[in-house]
Amino acid sequence: MYKFRPKTLFIGQKINYLPTCQSTNDVAADLIASETALDGAVVITGNQTAGRGQRGNQWEAQPNQNLTFSVILQPTFLQASEQFWLNIAISLGISDWLATYVGDRLKIKWPNDLYVLQRKIGGILIENTLYGYTIAWSVVGIGLNINQTRFQTPTATSLSNETPNDLDFVLPELFPSLLESLERRYLALRAGQRDVLKTNYLQRLFRYQEESEFRADGKHFRGIIVGVEETGRLAIQVGDKLRSFAFKEVEFVIDGD
Repeated sequence: MYKFRPKTLFIGQKINYLPTCQSTNDVAADLIASETALDGAVVITGNQTAGRGQRGNQWEAQPNQNLTFSVILQPTFLQASEQFWLNIAISLGISDWLATYVGDRLKIKWPNDLYVLQRKIGGILIENTLYGYTIAWSVVGIGLNINQTRFQTPTATSLSNETPNDLDFVLPELFPSLLESLERRYLALRAGQRDVLKTNYLQRLFRYQEESEFRADGKHFRGIIVGVEETGRLAIQVGDKLRSFAFKEVEFVIDGD
């Protein structure tokens, strides 16, 4: 299983495969705590029984049908206040890879989801450990729907659902190119190419500069996403007012929710 090695400098050069586990993020965090973690190491499982999503949600994934994994990184070049730049690089790396299959239908939904048009195909959960004012370690949890075709959530989809592919994708064969894509964007971030990353991120941002419906404090409102601040706050033009929202302060209203 997962013996294919990516053509990378460090991401995925060490792969820890577990047939089943509760959460790859938890396993990765344990490696960091035991001081046995390596920068770029990957924890991947065929059956994640208690995967976590944003807002405390559980990640829905049938055994051995999808890619559920965590990447351990040491982004010590980032200040604690710059955490969202890691989110930008990771989401771009994943979206670059997914776009090779689904084209410009692929969108990055702020703050941590990957969508094909109006349907979620993947999610990201980044958990950071700080040392002073810098990020010492990051555990980047990623769940991508690949071969699963039926979901309890009506707004979910998969690569198999979105491509004219009659056969299941072979997950270990897909994985190296995904890791290579992730590393390209991460190295761009490390090299300080923030302007390019931010431009590419906005180009792919879900409902960017479109009038959309949102929900905050239990109330619905309409607005237009005009950008994302350096700290990761979402900037929405609401009438003649520019409002900004942190994580969990605002939600998109999507058909099927």
